[in-house]
Amino acid sequence: MSLEVVQIPAGRMDNFSYLVVCPRTRRALAVDPSLAPENLLAEVSKRDLRVETLVNTHGHGDHTGGNAEVLRATGARLAAHPLDLPDADIALEEGSRLAVGEGMVEVLHTPGHSPGSITLFTGADLITGDTLFVTFVGRADLAGSNPEDLYRSLRRLASFPPHTRIYPGHDYGPRPVSTIGFELEHNPYLKCPDLAAFLKLRMG
Repeated sequence: MSLEVVQIPAGRMDNFSYLVVCPRTRRALAVDPSLAPENLLAEVSKRDLRVETLVNTHGHGDHTGGNAEVLRATGARLAAHPLDLPDADIALEEGSRLAVGEGMVEVLHTPGHSPGSITLFTGADLITGDTLFVTFVGRADLAGSNPEDLYRSLRRLASFPPHTRIYPGHDYGPRPVSTIGFELEHNPYLKCPDLAAFLKLRMG
């Protein structure tokens, strides 16, 4: 079953929220309600969806701030990596799988921006949180950040097929959605030949 990714602008920090939808069953997984959960909930209502799980790509407040409102409105369970959100209902780790109607989303542990940062893979698309943006990457100078981990996570994402779509956590680039192929060509951080070059560019 092919899952649909719905991108939703979410607040004053240029965040994106997401819905991953099974078109046949109208079941959905919500991602990062951010500081404007009403935008996500409006899309749920408009599309007449049933949200069963709310996932946070990481634990920073600009992504999790709307959790309580979405959980209250939908009755969903919260899922996240325990290194960032230890009290989530569902502890996610590398290889975890979340059912979305007749489809499935796979969890990739992609630390670096934060210890518990994850990426969601729908089988065709990557929802990358604050790990990979369009022509940019996440910060690695925050509490809990690790630039070497970020480099390794980015190299992993870069190994996906070029046509794989990228849905980032913020609208920081020249367009809201990208592909791995576009990033390999246009993202200077993915063009770094080695770790030393990446550290100089990201941390220098």
